[in-house]
Amino acid sequence: MIKQLWKDEEGLTTVEYALLLALVAIAAIGAWTALGGRVNTTVSTVNDNMPSS
Repeated sequence: MIKQLWKDEEGLTTVEYALLLALVAIAAIGAWTALGGRVNTTVSTVNDNMPSS
């Protein structure tokens, strides 16, 4: 019974895709956070340098 479960590779592809999806999601969240901070800084800088009317 245990040898059959050990040799069974049917669910491995699903697990690999799930891990890959989790890695991509973590990278996307990190990039989104970094990009959001840079955009916020840029908009604040532009706002501070705009002449007031």
